[in-house]
Amino acid sequence: MAWRPSNSEERLDRLESLDAIRQLVAQYCLALDMRDLDALCGLFPEDVRVSREESGRRALKVWFDQTLREQFTGTAHVTGNHIIEFEAPDRARGLVYSRNEHETGDEWIIMTMMYWDRYERIGGRWQFRRRLPLYWYATDLNKPPVGANKMRWPDRDAYEGGYAAFWPSWERFWSPDYVSDCDVPAPAELDGFLERMAPSDETLSVRVR
Repeated sequence: MAWRPSNSEERLDRLESLDAIRQLVAQYCLALDMRDLDALCGLFPEDVRVSREESGRRALKVWFDQTLREQFTGTAHVTGNHIIEFEAPDRARGLVYSRNEHETGDEWIIMTMMYWDRYERIGGRWQFRRRLPLYWYATDLNKPPVGANKMRWPDRDAYEGGYAAFWPSWERFWSPDYVSDCDVPAPAELDGFLERMAPSDETLSVRVR
């Protein structure tokens, strides 16, 4: 359910929150690429869920440390196409595209993906409640990922990244029953664009594994 500001004070707060959330995404990229794990984990709440068994910033820091040391020498993340919708004054969801480059051993891997985000304002600061990565492709710079299983990392079998499977519209579009010559429904309401396009939270674990 979308939240709509009802007065000028709430509208101003919404504008300030939009900018703060965009800054949050930029801060994530910088802290990640510069390997400042304290700054990076500080963008998440103290009770952030890391796995089924673990939670907290300390556990998140260990996870980032292991992941970055095992896979990447250097990285560069560039984001754009950021959609933010508010569910309440202190809660929002977002979708942001990300174009990434990774130095991995003697190969240079490029990646295009998107993050499905949940944001929460805690103690006056906007933070990531959750980031769900949806990958389209990853491949060596000189090897375009044509065909299926576009996630192609060195020394690993190719696999799908959940980029399209997350969105019900993708499956509908390629269905043999799809019909384009039909009425177009009314545009989504304010802060309802992502809610209309994306699956419900209950289906995320089914669509993205």
